[in-house]
Amino acid sequence: MSNQERKRIIPCLDVKEGRVVKGKQFKRIVDVADPLQLTQEYCDAGADELVLYDITATVDNRGIFIDLVEAVAEQVTVPFTVGGGIRTLEDVQRVLNAGADKVSINSAAVKNPALISEIVNQYGSEVMVLAIDAIKDETDHWCVTINGGRFNTGKDVVEWAKEAEALGAGEIVLNVINTDGEESGYDLEITKQVADAVSIPVIASGGAGKPEDFLAVLQESKASAALAASVFHYGKIRIDKLKTYLKEQGVGVKMN
Repeated sequence: MSNQERKRIIPCLDVKEGRVVKGKQFKRIVDVADPLQLTQEYCDAGADELVLYDITATVDNRGIFIDLVEAVAEQVTVPFTVGGGIRTLEDVQRVLNAGADKVSINSAAVKNPALISEIVNQYGSEVMVLAIDAIKDETDHWCVTINGGRFNTGKDVVEWAKEAEALGAGEIVLNVINTDGEESGYDLEITKQVADAVSIPVIASGGAGKPEDFLAVLQESKASAALAASVFHYGKIRIDKLKTYLKEQGVGVKMN
């Protein structure tokens, strides 16, 4: 089985003021752990990649946590993506110089879609990850939110994913706010809709609670990877055991 066909397991570290934190539906944020400790543990346990989000950089209108990116880059053994507060090509350059492999753009791309193609033209599509914070509104319409889920743009999630692919984005992280931190399972409906609409990899995010949730989203929605936070941070699921389970269920994963 080729690497392209292997499904990836990606821990996500939401960072605030130098600490890993976690909430539910982007609210009720609590302190979890030291990011350097967790990134080391996840690499040792067989994570395929890591994602670090500075969850308040955009809202606080400040730059990215470069010192932490450099520290993580010194110790990790897998590719990692950095997001939060990246607004310009200069921001991208600083993050890549600090050792990150990819950048994740959300709010800045919605406000200025041309930023996607600018990043792709400068650094390649493999560096440009579009993060979509999706929410299902009261009319059952899937909308794109920005500013840490605080503002609903009304933009259609599937149409935005297609537009981003056309602009050159190499990957999409689809985070569903309705299920974020709830541990009730990924939203298979919207994940499948987005994965069906684009040909680039889609990373499912928001809602993992048990190994069966990973199995369902990887088998039923065409997601290329599954991202999770709480279940890994609190030791409810070990990455190595999760991969063993997935392999036993016929999912192609990279084993340590």
